[in-house]
Amino acid sequence: MSTLDAPARTLVIACGAVAREVRAVADQIPAFELRCIPATLHNVPAKIVPAIEAILDSEVSGGGYDRTLLALGDCGTGGGIDRLCARRGVTRLPGAHCYAFFAGLPEFDAMMEEELGTFFLTDFLARQFDTMVMQPLGLDRKPELRDMYFGHYKRLVFLSQQPDAALLAKAKAAADTLGLAFEHRPTGLSPFARELAQLAA
Repeated sequence: MSTLDAPARTLVIACGAVAREVRAVADQIPAFELRCIPATLHNVPAKIVPAIEAILDSEVSGGGYDRTLLALGDCGTGGGIDRLCARRGVTRLPGAHCYAFFAGLPEFDAMMEEELGTFFLTDFLARQFDTMVMQPLGLDRKPELRDMYFGHYKRLVFLSQQPDAALLAKAKAAADTLGLAFEHRPTGLSPFARELAQLAA
């Protein structure tokens, strides 16, 4: 393969919560390198943009990449990631968070119109429910706080990327813990792969 025929080198910066899924659809982006910010930064959104910028500063300047893509939503930054994208000339997946690009934007919007009081889990969040939800909110120590945090929620929707009986059981248990009705909506990886392919095109 000549240099002219070589695929563009792409840096993908992702949340650690979607790293497994990015790798699973890696054929959508030839010749890419993946760098991740910690998923735990979702609990401190003010630190997300600086973490992304630190990766950009260390990787892009000397990495020889042709383009940089962000596999992130807004993630509670109040538009901070979009402002970073505009300032640094990078692009990100559409949507406010990973629920939207896993489900597909039209499907996600329809679910929110159907029931605004919806709490979502992905495979990652079902797997890490204790460390990402229970412990940061203090519910493992003070379960009586549940109604303060989740009193306005009506249901928990598990958006699953892979069929996994153990994760399904964990998601059901999470709904019981939070006192929410449970729904399972398998998304697979097709909507995510499609969005990533369009972003990389």
